[in-house]
Amino acid sequence: MFNLVVLTGRLTADPELKTTPNGISVTSFSIAVNRRYRSGEEPQTDFINIVAWRQNAEFISKYFKKGNLIGIEGSIQTRRYTDKNGNNRTAFEVVVNNAQFVESKKDGSSAPSAVASEPASFSNADSSDFTEIDGDMDDDLPF
Repeated sequence: MFNLVVLTGRLTADPELKTTPNGISVTSFSIAVNRRYRSGEEPQTDFINIVAWRQNAEFISKYFKKGNLIGIEGSIQTRRYTDKNGNNRTAFEVVVNNAQFVESKKDGSSAPSAVASEPASFSNADSSDFTEIDGDMDDDLPF
């Protein structure tokens, strides 16, 4: 069985680093994730609750701000609790296993840019980006 979530979205607020009574770092925030839609349909956005612990919490709080695009890999967790009115509730959130930058930092500002730079790929690489492999190394290859 798998419980794997991979999301890319924009932070809806600045993540705030907190510490548990035991000294463990934690941050909770939400990201706006666009749903796929067909031509002519109204675009829709989901707001996903995220929680990060320890080094992930410290990393996200330090380097990400409201509006930044973030890549999250984690798992869905549910929590049951009773609200102040005595009603039973269930909370769904994604617990971060890995967080990544998805866009490059633009001249020190945290606001997203309307124009994204072209990501590095094989199609825009230059021959000087590659190193010639010595033909004698074939004996070391496992295939």
